[in-house]
Order: sequence, then structure tokens, then C-alpha cells
Amino acid sequence: MRYALDEGRLFLHRTREEKDELQRRLRRMEGQVRGLQQMIEDDRHCLDDVQQINALTAAAREVALMVIAGHLEACVDFAVEAHDGKVAVGEMVSCLRAAMRQAG
Repeated sequence: MRYALDEGRLFLHRTREEKDELQRRLRRMEGQVRGLQQMIEDDRHCLDDVQQINALTAAAREVALMVIAGHLEACVDFAVEAHDGKVAVGEMVSCLRAAMRQAG
């Protein structure tokens, strides 16, 4: 994973493998959404719907964790390489703040 600093913010340049894994998970989530839409159309039992929603939510959280982990790794790499802990810590805090908002 590589990164670029632009206007005081770190931007990731993911490897092809990282992009492929994220895309694979997002396509799976897309299939789960289509399945849920069909379940609603078919008047499936509400607990089946909720179970599918829970699976989709868990999948979204996993994608979010992958994105956050990659970003934090880039922040640490940047801090070591550039000896600029202030920018790196700021990026980490922003990332964690966004994650906490979603978890709450």
C-alpha cells in the first residue's frame, strides 16, 4: 500500500490485491441486498429478513475495518518515513472518530 499527502491529508493507493478483496466483499454485499429485496418482495418471515440484514451489517463492518486498518497502516508508515507524527496522529484520530460514529 502506498499513500500520498495532499493538503495535509493522507490518501491511500491500494495494491491490486487490496482493491480486489474490497471489491469482492462489496459484490457479496450487493448480492445480499438483492437477496433481501427479493425476500421482502416474497413476504418472507420477518426474522429471515432481520437475519439477512444482520449479515449485511456485519459484512459492512468488516469492509469498514479493512479500510480503517489500511489507513492506520499508512499513517504509521508516513509517521516513520516523514518523522511527522502530528499529521499521522490527526489522520488516525479522524479515522477512529468516523468508526466510533458508525459503531454508536
